[in-house]
Amino acid sequence: MKRVEQEIARLIKEIDYDEVTALYSTLSGGKRLRAKLILKIAPDHKDAPLLAAIVELIHGASLLHDDVIDDAMTRRGVTSVNASSGSKVAVMLGDILYSKAFTELVAFDKDVAQTIAASVTALSKGEMMDVKMAENFNSDEALYLDMLYLKTATLIEAAAKASALLAAKDAHKHALYGRNLGLSFQIIDDILDITATEEVLGKPAMNDFIEGKCTLPYIYLYEKLNAEDKKYLVSLHTKETTKDETLWIKEKMKEYKTVEKSFELAQKLSNEAKTAMSEDSELVAILETMIKRTF
Repeated sequence: MKRVEQEIARLIKEIDYDEVTALYSTLSGGKRLRAKLILKIAPDHKDAPLLAAIVELIHGASLLHDDVIDDAMTRRGVTSVNASSGSKVAVMLGDILYSKAFTELVAFDKDVAQTIAASVTALSKGEMMDVKMAENFNSDEALYLDMLYLKTATLIEAAAKASALLAAKDAHKHALYGRNLGLSFQIIDDILDITATEEVLGKPAMNDFIEGKCTLPYIYLYEKLNAEDKKYLVSLHTKETTKDETLWIKEKMKEYKTVEKSFELAQKLSNEAKTAMSEDSELVAILETMIKRTF
């Protein structure tokens, strides 16, 4: 990972703008999941650290735009760029990171470059779908999972597939692994938004529903409620809920085990990915660590 961080620092320096360097230094690197995947799948390829750095710049750009869309004041427990420097600056910083990433990406083999580039288009489409879906209460599980794949899983899928192409490994199996890892990772995040504390999350708990996001526990809850309770749940959508309203949601979720049902889907997707990568103990270990972020 040291090589990846060095490559990221080099790419940022090459942009040759002190404002970008200063702003980027305020961003939290996070788990670097995508970069770690690339290094584990193609550990001996000389270009793997650069590919990992490119993917991390893309991911960082998407988060900058995401924070603007969500009016997020924090990111990973620190002040977001849009909160500290304004939305215009955050959007332009994201655009610069995207542009630099693509400038470096064109030097890679066509199939590798196309894999990453296509995922960025899908990611952007998923972000737009997420914004549109937040306008109304969504009870369609298939639609939600489609959006989740595009917005979150597609870049992880692409990172796994592209690095497999670099290392001359089975691209299809690695893509399936990345897709399912991305989906199950986000489903667990959705669960933690409901079950974890604000201190753990680095943001207010149950914030997704306030922002208009109907994640799986809410979708599964809606399916189980009677007509009157469905109407009440929908009335709370995008609203700053009171303690009593929050308690009602949590009690109903506990009654109908909608968090557990969501976890079961994450577990199923994780198991499918484990089967695909059964001969790679390190990739299986990543799945096991991810799924243990339980509620």
